[in-house]
Amino acid sequence: MKKVLLSFTFLLIFFTSSFACTNLLVGKHASTDGSTMVTYSADSYALFGELYHWPAATYPKGTMLEVYEWDTGKFLGSIPQAQQTYNVVGNMNEHQLCIGETTFTGRGELSDSTGIMDYGSLIYITLQRAKNARDAIQTIASLVESHGYYSSGESFSIVDKNEVWVMELIGKGPGRKGAVWVAQRIPDDCISAHANQARIQQFPLKDKDNCIYSKDVISFAREKGYFKGKDADFSFAKAYAPLDFGALRFCEARVWSFFNRYNKDAAQWLDYVKGNNLNLEPMPLYIRPDRKLSAKDLMDMMRDHYEGTELDMTLDVGAGPFASPMRFAPLKWEVDSVTYCNERPIGTQQTGFTFVGQMRSHLPDIIGGVLWFGMDDATFTVYTPMYACMTSIPECYRVGNGNLYEFSWTSSFWIHNWVANMAYPRYSQMIQDIKPVQDILEESFQVIQVSVENQALKLMEDDEEKAVAMLTNYSIDQAQRAFDTWKKLGEKLMVKYVDGIVRKEQNGVFERNAHGNPSNPIREGYPEQHYRKIVEGSGEKFKVTN
Repeated sequence: MKKVLLSFTFLLIFFTSSFACTNLLVGKHASTDGSTMVTYSADSYALFGELYHWPAATYPKGTMLEVYEWDTGKFLGSIPQAQQTYNVVGNMNEHQLCIGETTFTGRGELSDSTGIMDYGSLIYITLQRAKNARDAIQTIASLVESHGYYSSGESFSIVDKNEVWVMELIGKGPGRKGAVWVAQRIPDDCISAHANQARIQQFPLKDKDNCIYSKDVISFAREKGYFKGKDADFSFAKAYAPLDFGALRFCEARVWSFFNRYNKDAAQWLDYVKGNNLNLEPMPLYIRPDRKLSAKDLMDMMRDHYEGTELDMTLDVGAGPFASPMRFAPLKWEVDSVTYCNERPIGTQQTGFTFVGQMRSHLPDIIGGVLWFGMDDATFTVYTPMYACMTSIPECYRVGNGNLYEFSWTSSFWIHNWVANMAYPRYSQMIQDIKPVQDILEESFQVIQVSVENQALKLMEDDEEKAVAMLTNYSIDQAQRAFDTWKKLGEKLMVKYVDGIVRKEQNGVFERNAHGNPSNPIREGYPEQHYRKIVEGSGEKFKVTN
């Protein structure tokens, strides 16, 4: 039998962060234009950001597919290949199906090292085989039932052009093939989120239109001693992923920050997410927002560091003199045998790639599905439109253009890291240069989106392939435009802020003196608040005396 090697073999992606990834979800009646939307930040210090592509294909009966773990590249086994697969660009396929994830780990004894299907393989294999969210849920369930589940607990966002679902799944432990799982539909007028903690509590056992689950999801918990009580009281999250401080403060807090921005009543859950009381009532799986959200709203939300809340990372002493929201890992640290923590925000430095998936039922699939894609920390990325019908990938996103050990000046991942790492220590200064460029690019993409898609609709009337080619070329051009602009921005930041000074500008042009040479720069030093801290900590050590 012919074997087909899944692309994971050469991607060599490693996902090892314990508290990684954030997904935000929006129903079609909660969005400004009727889109369903989902975000994803693939957060890991060992993940190189690239845009994956699997072209649609047909395979002879009997073809086998080799499966490699997305985390490590480890060979897990072979499964039968589907005879027909669909075009997949990143985490969205040609039918406007988009899948994201966050790992909640859960009960360690339920991991099965003999399984073949890890969570990453489930995502990308399912995208090649399923047309809609309900089909994807059944595909995932069937794959783990037939081939075993290798990973720990996982929350999947499964979104098509009409419906938004959260599916939570965990294995049964060594020697027990398959998994227990539940999938719940998010109402069309609601928003939801998950961030490395299982979020489905009690679920409607008899509402088959909006809730699907494995037949043994409750009985298995009873067998293992995780649950006693009436079926109606069963909570998936409490049984399979019991809360602790980290699950609340590092994970649920990110969900709360999203809810808090778009619903004034979410303030009631602040004490819950601070993690000091495990007995408080948990947040709901979904809420209704006070206003409808756009794709740009989600892009900006992915850059959140709890600004304007009690957990604001730009205000505490860890922010340094220039109010940086970045904190070096690990999340927990000790002083004098007392354990403390950093906040874990949605926007974080260890992101490999990030996206906002936008699916629109009022448009043909080749036009309706857009993956707004970015590399590295969402705070410093540019979300650029990649249409799910694309037949080739921009060079700056291409798999193999650089890696974690090889810097590439043509790789978007490395250019965005370069800019971000310049900005982290001087955040409050440099963000003033970065944010306007970011906004101009993203807003320009939004402005020209309508005309581009109208052009594609006209081309479809004569030849669908021409429309696909046009959208492919457009996506590639915009990625290169964003890349070139960001590289130029990095060059400007290097010149403007070199050696701790600030060079003067007028209308975006560096000033020159009367003789045409560079003018004297501003030696700003540090903000007054920082100088006061120095005096408080050192007394008169640095006092100038005459």
